[in-house]
Amino acid sequence: MSDPEFPAKHTTTTVTTSNTNVQTNIRYDPLYARTLPGLLKCFQLVVDAIVFISVSCSKFSAQSFMSFMSAICGFGFWFTGILMMFYTFHIIEKFYKVPWLKIELVYCALWSLFLMIGSTVCAPNLSADVTIGFVSFFGYLNMCAYGYDAFLKFRGVQDGEIAQGTREVTSKTTSNQDNTVAY
Repeated sequence: MSDPEFPAKHTTTTVTTSNTNVQTNIRYDPLYARTLPGLLKCFQLVVDAIVFISVSCSKFSAQSFMSFMSAICGFGFWFTGILMMFYTFHIIEKFYKVPWLKIELVYCALWSLFLMIGSTVCAPNLSADVTIGFVSFFGYLNMCAYGYDAFLKFRGVQDGEIAQGTREVTSKTTSNQDNTVAY
């Protein structure tokens, strides 16, 4: 026996549309450095440079753990610097079809892991030189910055955002009911 209050047919249609708004001209935007991702990149650049210079000035710079930190922070400085320039001049927005957020997510997660490994390997050697402690501390600090940046990129990928520009996603749901009762 069917419920007389319940319709015999029920159809629901959901239409999702996505609209991507980007400006594909290359232009200088000094305000990017004041956004959270821009501030994170500036912080990462400064700390990468501090660690690289500290390792270079250390008398233990030839040790494998210090060479590892030097390589990681040197490469991180250049890669983050290039990304910072790409964002500042809206090159990322020009090539919006490239999955920039996913690339940055992988990069930031890997660098966070590499910095954790390097800083942890440096930590047992603190008694040898104060510079090693300095490198270890700033390595952990930079690990946190890259980790938080990776978290922000992960959230952006989950939400379907693009790296620069705007994407508007709208959903429209319509329901149709046939109120004839089937006996």
